[in-house]
Formats: sequence, C-alpha cells, structure tokens
Amino acid sequence: MLKWFNNPATETQVTHGQRLWLYIVAVIIMILLVTPTLIVVPMSFSDSQYLEFPPENWSTRWYDFYFGSDEWMLATWTSVKAAFLTMLVATPIGVLAAYGLHASKVKFVRAAFVLMLTPMMVPVVLIAIGAFYAYVQLGILYTITGLVLAHTVLALPLVIIVTGSALQGYDMSQEEAARSLGAPRWKAFLTVTLPQIRFAVVTSALLSFLTSFDEVVVAMFVSGGDNPTLTRNMFNALRDQIDPTIASISTIMILVTTFMMVLAQMFGQEKKKPK
Repeated sequence: MLKWFNNPATETQVTHGQRLWLYIVAVIIMILLVTPTLIVVPMSFSDSQYLEFPPENWSTRWYDFYFGSDEWMLATWTSVKAAFLTMLVATPIGVLAAYGLHASKVKFVRAAFVLMLTPMMVPVVLIAIGAFYAYVQLGILYTITGLVLAHTVLALPLVIIVTGSALQGYDMSQEEAARSLGAPRWKAFLTVTLPQIRFAVVTSALLSFLTSFDEVVVAMFVSGGDNPTLTRNMFNALRDQIDPTIASISTIMILVTTFMMVLAQMFGQEKKKPK
C-alpha cells in the first residue's frame, strides 16, 4: 500500500500520495451524486400511500399504477417522441455547426461560437418565457413542434461542444487529401471525417435525447394539453400531492439513462488499432 502512495500517478511524476486529497474530494462528490439514487430506488418499491424511506412494506403497486395510467403513458410517449425528434434535429445541425466553426477561417468565428453557446449562459426560465410568448403568436403552443424547437435550442450547445472537442484532435489534412483527389467536400466529410469522430456524434445524440427527456422548466411553459411531458406531470404531481408514482418513474428514468450511456459506449467507442 505504501508503495502505491509513492508511485507516480501521472507523467509529471506526481505521486498518488500527493493526489490523495483529490481522490478524497472525488469520492465525496460521487457519494453526494449517488446517494439520492440509493434513496429514490427503494422508495419506488414502497407500499405506502406517501413517499417513505426506508419502506415498511415492499410492493410494485406504484409501477403497476404508472403502467396502467393513461395519463402517465401519454406523458411518457410525448417525452420519448419529443426527445427522439430533438435528437434527430439537434445532432446534425450541431455537428455541421461545429464542423463549420472548426474549418472556418472567418475572423469572428470565436464570437459566433460564443453566440451559439448562449442558451447555456442564459437562465432556462428566460428561454422558456420567450418561447412561450413566441409560440402564442405562432400558434404552436402545446405542440410537439414547439417542444422540439425549444429543446433543440437547449441541446445544440452540448452537441457543438462535444463535436468541436473531437474535431480539435482530428487531423484535417486527411479530409483535405480526399478533396485533393476529387472528392466533393460533403463526401469527404461523410467518408473520412465523420467516421473518425463518430464517438462524439453518438455522445452528442445521446446528450440531445437526455436533454429533452429530462428537461422540465421549458416544458412547464410550452407543453400541456394533449402533449404534456413526463417531467411536467412529475413536477405537478410533486407540487399538488406527494405521489409515490414519481419515485417509480424516477427509477425508470435512471435505468433508461444508464442504458443509453452504456449503449453509447458500446457502439460509439473507437475501434482499437492492432499493434
């Protein structure tokens, strides 16, 4: 054990012992992040009429109620549909924007990059209020179209950041070589560049889906009627009454998020080159 403390942790010869404080901070942060999950999951199997931890009696009644409720199923379908469409819209737009910013030689490209990240800097509630008043004028309030447009605005900065980071480590001379051999730029991008940044693209698609699926503030303003989102209904259920169904839904959302993260790692990771 003592030998491990004296071993270098990085190429700069910083030892594990010198970084012990960093490990302790990381463990504390992980505990704070995981603890709510460890509380919510058992609560979802409680037989009580109210949120209860630890459960006195174990039951799946709230899962049965969720899957048997037309209201919850409608909200779930709306969230899944909006998230999937947001992923289809935000991912290609964000990837092309990141590529354009990376390849552009325009003087004000950094200003354009900052402008595209504005939705991350502005409080979400302001975006929600602006979208609400704009949608009233356009007649798309409480529609899937309006929800997807708003969520795309929120997802685009993430796609641009992730894809842009991947492009920073990509050698553009490979694409330039393909273009010098007669390939159109779009074909060179699709056949040379895109396969090499596929992990970033898959990750961006995942983040776009989860951004829409988990979003609640904008959904409170622009979703409703025949198109309520799952998070909107969960917020209302928690505000109006302590409904244990939300613990069951939260557990399912945790499983969905974890599954998608694993899926992204499985299908998006780079193939190891043979030695």
